[in-house]
This record gives sequence, C-alpha cells and structure tokens, in this order.
Amino acid sequence: MKIVIIGDGKVGHRLTTQLSEEDCDLTLIDRNDIKLNDALNKFDIICITGDGADAEIQKQAKVGEADLVIACASTDELNMLSCLIAKKLGAKGTIARVRNPVYFRQINLLKDDLHLNMVVNPELTAAQEIEKVIMIPETTKVETFMKGRVDLVEFPLKEDCKITGLTLSKIYETLKTKILVCAVVRNDEVFIPDGNFVLKGGDKLHITAPRKDLEKFFTAIGQREQKIKNVLICGGGHVTFYLTRALIGSGRKVKIIERDKDRSVLLAEAFPEAVVIRGDGTDHDLLIEEGIKDADALVALTSLDEENIILSLFAKSLNVPKIIAKVNEESRSKMVQNLGIDSAISAKYATADLIISYVRARQNSLTSANVETLYQLVGGQIEAMEFIIQEESEYTGVKLKDLKIKPNHLVACIGRKHHIIIPDGNDHIEPGDSVIVVTKGNGMNDFSDLFVHKSILSA
Repeated sequence: MKIVIIGDGKVGHRLTTQLSEEDCDLTLIDRNDIKLNDALNKFDIICITGDGADAEIQKQAKVGEADLVIACASTDELNMLSCLIAKKLGAKGTIARVRNPVYFRQINLLKDDLHLNMVVNPELTAAQEIEKVIMIPETTKVETFMKGRVDLVEFPLKEDCKITGLTLSKIYETLKTKILVCAVVRNDEVFIPDGNFVLKGGDKLHITAPRKDLEKFFTAIGQREQKIKNVLICGGGHVTFYLTRALIGSGRKVKIIERDKDRSVLLAEAFPEAVVIRGDGTDHDLLIEEGIKDADALVALTSLDEENIILSLFAKSLNVPKIIAKVNEESRSKMVQNLGIDSAISAKYATADLIISYVRARQNSLTSANVETLYQLVGGQIEAMEFIIQEESEYTGVKLKDLKIKPNHLVACIGRKHHIIIPDGNDHIEPGDSVIVVTKGNGMNDFSDLFVHKSILSA
C-alpha cells in the first residue's frame, strides 16, 4: 500500500514509526530538513522537503499513485487544502487532521467537497479517552469495541484484592461473571494468559467485557469505586473544550483553571454551567483554594508534560481519588505510571491508532474479515483488534478448541447480532460476527493470521 504522510510533527512521526512496520510504501513530506534526515536514518522511507499543499511537491511525491494521503501538518487549513489537491492529482484516499472545534463542527458540510475519506481530531479523541476513564473510575485505560457494547479496560490489581493469588480459571468459576482477562502486564513483561495463570498484586490486567459485567466484576472483588461527580481540570486547550462539553452533558460538575485571559473568557462563554478560574494551575495555593481536596478527579491538561506530571503528583499527595494527565512523550508516560499516577493520555497515540485501523481495513477490504477497530496497548506490546467476519471460511463453524491458534494470540470476545459472547473452547465463529482478537506484538493484518498455517487441526 502506497501512503504519503504530510507533516512530521507528533502525530506524523508516530504514524511514520508505526506504518514503517506495516507492509507499506511510505513517503514523508515536511518543510524541516532536520526532521526528514532523522526519519531517513530511522526508517526505510522516501522523504521530500517542501510544503505539502504545493501541487509540485505532491507530484514529486507521486501522490497521484498513492492509495492514501494523510495530512497532519501544523494547521487545519493546510491539511484540508493538501487533501483536496491530493485528490485532484489522483490519490485514492485522503485523511485530514482537523483540530479547531469550529472547523470540526462543520466538517460534515465540507467532507464531500473536500473529498475526505476520514477526518481525525486528536484533541477530541483524547477527550473521549479521558471521559471513558472517568465513567469507569476503577480503570486506568478504557477502549471500546462493537460500537460501544464491549470495553477493554486496564485494571491495576491491588495486593489485598480477593482475587490476588488465584488462577484465572478459579476466578471465572468462583465469580461467575462474564469477563475475560486477555492480557497481563507484570514488571514490564506482557503475558497472554491461560486458565492456569496465577495473578499477583501489582499486575495490570487487561479485561474484556460488556460494561454491566465489568461493574459486577468490580463489585464482586470489592474494588468498586464511587462515581466521579466533581472534576477539576487544569489547562484550557482544545482537549478541555471537548472534555468539558462531554462531562457537563453527563451531569458532572466541572471547574477549569486556565492562565490565558482570552481562553478563559472563551471557555466561560461556551460553558456557563462550568466554573472557569483565570490562574496558574501549577500554583499549589490556588489549587487548594479552589477545592482540589474535594475533587473526585483531577485532569492535568496544560500544554507541557512536565507541568501535568507535577500537578498529578501534587494531587496524589492530597489523595485525590482519580488522577489523569496528558503526557505525549512515551518515555514520560512510562515514568508517570511508575510514579503511581492513574492514567496517562496521549492524543497522538490515540489518533495514530484510529488511522492505523483505517489503513488495515483498506489493506484487507477484499478478504473474508475486515479490521473494524484497532488499539495498541502497553507501548505497542499488545494489539487489540475487532474483525468483522464477512463470509464463510475454514475457521467459521468450528469450535475454538479445534482451531490451531498461534501462541500469544487470543479470541477475547464475539459479538453475534444482539448477543455478546465471552468465549470458551466450545464457542465458534460465524459469518457476520464481530470478533475481538488480542495479540502480543503487532503486524496482524488479516483474521487468518490468527491461525498456525491458516489451517484447522482436528481435535
């Protein structure tokens, strides 16, 4: 698949890193020679220096032969114009990053005229991730599948939890809740566990289940948290805008601290139900004065990772129940988790996952199963994918225990019409099913990659 990426910023670089590991012919366009030289040294790609909205530059990149052009440069206007030009030159598909809430609100009016196949908004995507964690406060990360009917959550297991020291098979037998532990992270090592796997305190469990069954599970093990009603947000950028709109819509109280006068006024006018304070969110005295001790959750969304980490540590020292920080750099994200902060959210990772999912769907659109949704977890060590089974094949209608599935691959959930199935060996797959697969590592482009030699062995 031939892909042209316009812009080597945070999202562009993340995409280049991930797509270079896929079966893709990549070309990167950017104005910055230094960034392009660095990319050339790291990846087997073509780099072209210039303005991505310049038709001549796009012709040098052979955009007319591209299966997909992804515009993620610094401005929305440049991205939309770049996609329009690319389509005029013959590109088969285009994706634009659009961040401005005003533009994004009207994008459906322009999508056809701009010939856009997909529009991504990193800040909206990050806000949606944060909202999901607030909705399920026991978790540190939440991904959704099957149009929101199934969640895949990250849950840190405490030393004193009643399931610590038990095998997974014993837990399933005792609790009788429809959940599946599909991956475990222990001391930076990732496991795709079987029924004999014994849980330990400090493990991070990745659990698949419908929302109601997750709630039953947390109640059964005594880890159900109180609902989050009062949220304090530090920083007033685009993520805050989208998050505030969602939280107010779900009946939660929101207080925002933002140092910029114009931005504070904009937020106060947009959300009269929220309390907007003009001030420095890193001022500890101000935070205490504005009631951080009474907040159910602190969300650190300033423009600097370092500020967000410091804010989170201060909130942790005050025992704020839920702490979420926007941290874009991967190394800092790992540091945050080691410091005991609940959740680190990265807009660029979430956006890259959306685009990679779309790329894989286009790559295998003619096969018997399409990629519907894709998420990368634990720094890319785990991939969770939702496939739509299009037609009958050698793996449909056969019990899972009779299929030769590759090591470190797991069928985590099956959606069949209105039913959600947490599968065991006696379940099977049918055409029309949505199937969630969890793997250790990445590179699974087709559902048949789940099987050894793509064949079936008799029981």
